[in-house]
Amino acid sequence: MTSSDSIHSRLDDLFKAVDAKDTERFLDFLVDQASFRFGSAPPAKGKEAIRNAVDGFFSTIASCRHVLARIVAEGDVIICEGEVTYTRHDASKISFPFANFFELDGELISAYKIYIDAGPLYN
Repeated sequence: MTSSDSIHSRLDDLFKAVDAKDTERFLDFLVDQASFRFGSAPPAKGKEAIRNAVDGFFSTIASCRHVLARIVAEGDVIICEGEVTYTRHDASKISFPFANFFELDGELISAYKIYIDAGPLYN
């Protein structure tokens, strides 16, 4: 991911996979031994652990929708911020600001950190 257009396109594709709750397509963006952390949860390492963490989270929501507001890229690091709206299983919705930090290994993500306070999602 070097050009600005390429970065935007790849992130759009990544968030489309997340919003579709498509874990397998999401995993295609990661190296095999990637690290993934959502909020204050401990990091998951490797695709199998990440699959379990992501599928576990997806089971707690009916759907989600991400809107990106800003992307900053420098070398092998990308930071983005935006707003995510979660739809709960009871059809109620709640939105949160988020920031994601990505470390790249070539075109793939080696470390994926999501900074969000999703606690109110479960209240």
